[in-house]
Amino acid sequence: MHAVSPVEDSTVETPVGVPVRDLRRVHIHPDYWYPLAWSHEVKRGKAHGVRFAGEPIVLVRTESGNVFALEDRCAHRQVPLHGGVVDGEAIRCCYHGWTYDCTGRCVDVPYLGRERLPNGVRAYPCREVEGLIFVFPGNAELAASTPLPPLGSVANHAYKTRRFGREVACHYSFMHENLMDMNHQFLHRRQMGQMRARSLGRRRGDDWVEVDYTFSREAGQQPIGEALVFGQSRQGQKQHKDVMTIRTQYPYQTLQIRTSDGTLVMDLWIIYVPLDAEQRTNRTFGLLSVKRPKLGVLLDVAWPLLVWFTERIFKEDRWIVEREQEAHDAQGADWNHEVFPVINELRDLLRTCGAPPTRRVVPIAPEPAAQSCMS
Repeated sequence: MHAVSPVEDSTVETPVGVPVRDLRRVHIHPDYWYPLAWSHEVKRGKAHGVRFAGEPIVLVRTESGNVFALEDRCAHRQVPLHGGVVDGEAIRCCYHGWTYDCTGRCVDVPYLGRERLPNGVRAYPCREVEGLIFVFPGNAELAASTPLPPLGSVANHAYKTRRFGREVACHYSFMHENLMDMNHQFLHRRQMGQMRARSLGRRRGDDWVEVDYTFSREAGQQPIGEALVFGQSRQGQKQHKDVMTIRTQYPYQTLQIRTSDGTLVMDLWIIYVPLDAEQRTNRTFGLLSVKRPKLGVLLDVAWPLLVWFTERIFKEDRWIVEREQEAHDAQGADWNHEVFPVINELRDLLRTCGAPPTRRVVPIAPEPAAQSCMS
């Protein structure tokens, strides 16, 4: 066995000398429902391996179509269960055939029978909603009292929804900031033209922060991106009356666009799920719902163009946040000089709601006298 030495989470010093947690080292809080896969990724009678913050999890769709989630390590030799075989409502490890049910209990060891069964593996609360498979990776006792997040307008037939997502090589906080800060429209100038955002005000609660924007075009012909997001403007019109509201309701994020009469025309729900233990990579799951016009076929015709446009925007955003992460890693700390008030409030929210600092351990080589036959 190894002796251990505690190491505190990294902190940075403010100009007045007050220590503040480096946001880029704050882990996401596990006591929430997180989507770990799209429904179509987990086929009937198959197992699918995923990760949450470095923890391997296997999603199993049984022969009846139900889905359950287990630690993706067989209790026997710690090999991944996602390489196993689904057997009815259980999964068999590919190595020796140890079998686990949906609760993680070992129900069969072929060469031992059912009388001397070993311990099982951890099971995670799991639910499937609107094409997403949600897992509760934290304290399982809290799952029943923690509601699933509202998923915007995805279930409303008056809206057409696009499901999208990519892996992005950055801390999840960069993603929250990127979406909430509409002052970065200059990055999308090729897609959106000379659009300018103006903040109308912000609000803050215990676990949420939101901001309203309106937009105007400085000059020139209306670009296709502007027309797709805000609709075709009338000749000479450069000021949009639509209001965009962006909200981080920890740990989820939403973006809604409403017209001057209050009609919700665009509704985005999005989450950034950390994949690795250091939480330097996340997988984005997004649901983008657009209200159908009176002649609904028009949206269907324009849909491929909307998909193309949103992919271009996401590609630019992914590129920039990955460069932010690279800068943080190269400098070893967060050297950002943020001046936009809502982003500073967002950062404070993410620090406050994130997982508390952990006391990590660093192995120390044992002294000769401490050596033993223990494995």
